[in-house]
Amino acid sequence: MPTDAPAPVRRALLSVYDKTGIVDFARRLRALDVEIVSTGGTAGALREAGLRVTDVADVTGVPEVLEGRVKTLHPAIHAGILARRSRTDDMAALDDHGYTPIDLVVGNLYPFAEAVADPETDLGTAMEYVDIGGPTMLRAAAKNHFDVGVVTDPAQYDAVADELHENDAHLSAPTRRSLAEAAFAHTAAYDRQIDTYLSAGADADGSSEADLPDAYEASLPRAESLRYGENPHQNGALYGDPSAFYEKLHGKALSYNNLLDTSSALALIDEFRDAGPTCAILKHTNPCGVATADTLEAAWHQAFATDTQSPYGGIVIVNRPLDRATAEAIDEIFTEIVIAPEFEPGVLDLLSERDRRRLIRHEAAARESDRLDVRSVLGGLLVQTRDPVLPPASEQQERWEVPTARPPTEEERADLDFAWRVAKHVKSNAIVYARDQATLGVGAGQMSRIDASELAVFKAQKSELDLAGSVVASDAFFPFADGLEAAASEGARAAVQPGGSIRDDEVIEAADAHDMAMVLTGQRHFRH
Repeated sequence: MPTDAPAPVRRALLSVYDKTGIVDFARRLRALDVEIVSTGGTAGALREAGLRVTDVADVTGVPEVLEGRVKTLHPAIHAGILARRSRTDDMAALDDHGYTPIDLVVGNLYPFAEAVADPETDLGTAMEYVDIGGPTMLRAAAKNHFDVGVVTDPAQYDAVADELHENDAHLSAPTRRSLAEAAFAHTAAYDRQIDTYLSAGADADGSSEADLPDAYEASLPRAESLRYGENPHQNGALYGDPSAFYEKLHGKALSYNNLLDTSSALALIDEFRDAGPTCAILKHTNPCGVATADTLEAAWHQAFATDTQSPYGGIVIVNRPLDRATAEAIDEIFTEIVIAPEFEPGVLDLLSERDRRRLIRHEAAARESDRLDVRSVLGGLLVQTRDPVLPPASEQQERWEVPTARPPTEEERADLDFAWRVAKHVKSNAIVYARDQATLGVGAGQMSRIDASELAVFKAQKSELDLAGSVVASDAFFPFADGLEAAASEGARAAVQPGGSIRDDEVIEAADAHDMAMVLTGQRHFRH
């Protein structure tokens, strides 16, 4: 038995929402003759398993009230948790009131984040998922971890039970300290979920003027340790819970770079949730080909045609259930990740034949809840509101200004909208050529917009794609007329850009000289 251990665990309070493993854990406690105190559904589950349980109401002498809102908020519970065993006055106070020490608290909280992820959840319903008694008990036990153990995760059950059995029902000081740290992190993350939800709601209904908090706080549990970071000599880990956004169905664990690419792919495909069958291929977070067509298979072939070299080892994402014909076409090359909202029968088996390939199912609706974009810099963090998904095409185009003599045709408008959505997700400087809802050339991440334009043309020429009759999108304004003139010389017939340059008049004049249509969005989508 550790010499730093307090009194043995003789009484445990179990109150959990997630009942995974709780019956087996309780059995191991009872094998040590630990009295189990419990509430509501937890007590019912334990009794159903044949375990002896003391109701909290029998400890407090007060029944649950307000339909279970008040159960454990009573001195008999909290004095039992908070009493310092080394203080004779604390223990005398327990005796005076007829209270018994509680040596172990086991709890997890209402699934607030899961509840509010449902878009149908209103504010009143959300507030019913705000746990009061649970966090109070966990914090009390964590505060008094010198004497009390606190367990907040089913993953902790086996290790805690093993130590109790090996050490005559005692928990060591390091174990109690570690469990307390986990408990405070658990309750802090829970409170932050509630704050995030309420803050987002305030922004949505106009009751808050602040887009960003005065202090940025984040406490995210480590979801998994990664083999390494961006490079093998860097350590890496994923913090948070991405399960609301996607689910990996096959393949080895996602790497640091895989996770970056997956996030970029999910954000891109969100732009096309209202479009026809759409396929996007990404490499190193940049789209190398995107297309919308009558079928996913046609969309894949058109997207791949943009750049037939880069997709090897890249990511493919689609906005429709992935059918076998499209899957067979994708399977002709090695793609590291394939993402779809669903996979039709037999498709998973087909694509799973490559062990190195990861298969992911994405949840489109969940991504809108991610409100802030955070990046690290020396000395701190940069925080901004996330660049939102563009509205449907009809709404988007209502905001456009047409400064040129010739307005775009309906076909050009559709292609301009398409190219603009793609350019939004290309690293700046970004230039995208497109025609018939498919990319032809993508210029990404260049130091000058001229270089980006030349790269986009080079990519199209390399893939033997004709730019005649195409449209061109730029994520920021054309600083000089020469960029637009170069696009016109390649055969582009229309352009979309934010506008706002002091030389806009020159650029518009150049467009008119080449009978090009141009629209100004009034909003740039620079992606550093």
